[in-house]
Amino acid sequence: MTKKKYVLTILILGTLSAISPFSIDMYLPGFPAIARDLNTTVAKVQLSLSSFFIGISIGQLLYGPLLDRYGRKKPLYFGLTLYLIASIGCAFAQSAESLILYRFLQALGGCVGMVASRAMIRDLFPVSEIAKVFSLLMLVIGVSPLLAPTIGGYVTAAFGWHYVFIILAGMSALILAGVHYALPESRLPDHSISLKPKPILTNFLIVLKNPQFYTYTFTGAIAASGLYAYIAGSPYVFIEIFHVSEKHYGWIFAFIAVGIIGASQLNTILLRRFRSEQIIVGALICQAITGISLFLGSYYAILNLGSTIFLIFIFLCCQGFSFPNSSALALTPFSKNAGSASALMGSIQMALGAFASIMVSILSNHTALPMTGVMAFCSISSLLILMTGKRMMRQKV
Repeated sequence: MTKKKYVLTILILGTLSAISPFSIDMYLPGFPAIARDLNTTVAKVQLSLSSFFIGISIGQLLYGPLLDRYGRKKPLYFGLTLYLIASIGCAFAQSAESLILYRFLQALGGCVGMVASRAMIRDLFPVSEIAKVFSLLMLVIGVSPLLAPTIGGYVTAAFGWHYVFIILAGMSALILAGVHYALPESRLPDHSISLKPKPILTNFLIVLKNPQFYTYTFTGAIAASGLYAYIAGSPYVFIEIFHVSEKHYGWIFAFIAVGIIGASQLNTILLRRFRSEQIIVGALICQAITGISLFLGSYYAILNLGSTIFLIFIFLCCQGFSFPNSSALALTPFSKNAGSASALMGSIQMALGAFASIMVSILSNHTALPMTGVMAFCSISSLLILMTGKRMMRQKV
């Protein structure tokens, strides 16, 4: 693969991976405006985020077998088209319930990019480069939290939240064109792979029984759930509690996102000297300490806007180390069924992310405690699961 083709492939895979994150981040500054326009509460609007996570979780399980049977590009065409139609539906939603439904359908379509990009990385690159490629992918994905909330804040303030979804529909059309004209097909169709429920479930079960897969998948997924708790709770915490404007919220979100991007790129340098297994342990210890500090600071009401931003920044920096390494370690044992492994990993991650975001909404008490409490719980749980899983793997050797 030439350098130019390498860069173009990473760029397209990155945009596919960024569809869902961009869909999550771009409408966050509009939560209060959506609640006012649809005559509902911010907590109810948060459920449209939860339905999006649920849609991603279910959709990835569906696309995994389809990507293995029909190749990578045909399911991409279907999913991106569904995403485009659902985005238009979101733009013209007249109630919170209809928005929640269209967001679910939007997620069902958009999540194909997440599954296909991970599977294609496993198809196109040697095992020794997978963690590095995932880190490069995060550089592209990282543009989402840098640009999306800022753009969303300005669009919402200037034109209204409906136009956020019009922009997302236009973006999906451009990505669809890029997939068709510039992305190579990395796997030929394999009609020996059955789409009947029993073989599909059996294949998923085989993947799930692999100790390395379940250890690093659940470690990464629960760590990422802290990120989703932040995404769900931050509009209320910053806009309603700290009284920042929609535009300023976008800039705060972008600043915090720099931590994830910078850490993911530093990860590529650290991989020259350390193994993925070593890096992820250090990242999770740091994240747990930061999560506890964030929760206690919120509980005793000693955090101001600046200190809250600082601790969240450190917390999410750790995500830049844990995600690429946990993903690479989880997928390493698989080749033929990389699509199914990628789908199952992503589905577990989003299911737990949906649960974390729902808990933030359910525990809502007009303070920052629901967000910071869930973040702290996720970071501690992730570290404990990693330690337990590694011990179990050593015992089975």
